[in-house]
Amino acid sequence: MNKFTPTKPAGARSVDDITGSRRLRRMRKADWSRRLVQENRLTVDDLIWPIFVVEGKDVREPIAAMPGVFRLSVDLAVKEAERAAKLGIPALATFPNVELGLRDQTGSHILDPENIINRASRAIKDAVPAIGIITDAALDPFTSHGHDGILRDGIIVNDETVEQVAAAAVIQAAAGADIIAPSDMMDGRIGAIRDALDANGFQDVAIMSYATKFASAFYGPYREAVGTAGLLKGDKKTYYIDHANSDEAVREAEQDIAEGADMLMVKPGLPYLDIIRRLKDEFQMPTFAYQVSGEYSMIKAAGANGWIDGEKAMLESLLAFKRAGCDGILTYFAPEVAEMLKG
Repeated sequence: MNKFTPTKPAGARSVDDITGSRRLRRMRKADWSRRLVQENRLTVDDLIWPIFVVEGKDVREPIAAMPGVFRLSVDLAVKEAERAAKLGIPALATFPNVELGLRDQTGSHILDPENIINRASRAIKDAVPAIGIITDAALDPFTSHGHDGILRDGIIVNDETVEQVAAAAVIQAAAGADIIAPSDMMDGRIGAIRDALDANGFQDVAIMSYATKFASAFYGPYREAVGTAGLLKGDKKTYYIDHANSDEAVREAEQDIAEGADMLMVKPGLPYLDIIRRLKDEFQMPTFAYQVSGEYSMIKAAGANGWIDGEKAMLESLLAFKRAGCDGILTYFAPEVAEMLKG
């Protein structure tokens, strides 16, 4: 077989001629120089930790689809809030796993001031007053059908759902929630919640809008965590955004801002970095991403099988949110990352 030896073209330019002496590797040559020019950084201040609460005492139930994540009774949720505060995590987002006997067609148990989510808020706020508490006023953990709204004749009714979500938001604020983050995606919910909070003396309670919550395949492990996986009838495409659409996401965010949202959230996270960038560029609002359960579980599973370096993938994924324009990230990795950053 003939060996081919490339011939240098006559008069070939040097690399300095080609680049105009602009050698971009210069600042990559050492750790100190890479750190000096790093454009984005992940800090503990970027982290919001979603936790799951359940009835009982001293309960710490593992969630099979989310390795390292647990359902916690209120007493243990308080201990985890104390740990989060010591690590410097600014806020927790709490989600309930409600007993099946308390769920119904309308999700009426969400209006009980003594439901698990409100008891958790009070207990955490009493023990750790300096940590932020974010609650979701959506109905899906409270309904017998797993939908985010009231189901009538096979249809999720918008206006009746909004009325109930707004009432629930006031009850959650009274229990100690600092931010209401309604994930139901009903039309008008942000304005209705803002009006209800203001009318009841909660002008200082903020609203984090799930402005762009997409109809996604990445929510599966979460639904196991809150106990709706086997309950859901049909899908949520009549109220979540089509994942093919980005202009629609911008319009949703614009509407929520007009209704009084204080910050925006994109959910899921990594598959929607383009949406994060568009919203940040368009509105210059505090913008967050929810690195959802499916994203977390994929990294955990691949890491456990040795297919990727799970720790490096975790950090890379979180830094990607910062690069895309996020001011913060809701992530189940929060305590793990906070420990690393502290170390």
